[in-house]
Amino acid sequence: MAQARTGDHVRVRLTGRLDDGTVFASVGEAEPVEFTLGTSDVLPAIEDALEGMQPGETKTVFIPSTEAFGPWREELVEEIPRESLPTEIDVEVGQQLQVSQPGMDPLIVSVIDASDFSVTIDANHPLAGEDLVFDLELVDVS
Repeated sequence: MAQARTGDHVRVRLTGRLDDGTVFASVGEAEPVEFTLGTSDVLPAIEDALEGMQPGETKTVFIPSTEAFGPWREELVEEIPRESLPTEIDVEVGQQLQVSQPGMDPLIVSVIDASDFSVTIDANHPLAGEDLVFDLELVDVS
């Protein structure tokens, strides 16, 4: 039976959980996710865990926040005047916005507070600061 190696195309079912057991992602129940090992399409620790696995094999991998999406950083939270936003945007807490930056790729931010006068946005990844646990099942290698 083939073992997964860098450069192989793999099909994987995975469930991502926080340390407390809260499921934040479940991918591949109906159709497994597909990617090529070594192309950085998933977290490096997931690629490392899949390396050497055979189809049908399962594995659980713990990924500390420093190897996942990094620490949560206060400096990525900013309060901006509501008047600086386009008037057609009806901003609500929990909403995600795309922010343009000169010379850079657009940035996705989350609205964490909103008043009549200001909006507080958070540019941290939603899983920043979280240790993650992934249950992996390698379905196929080609």
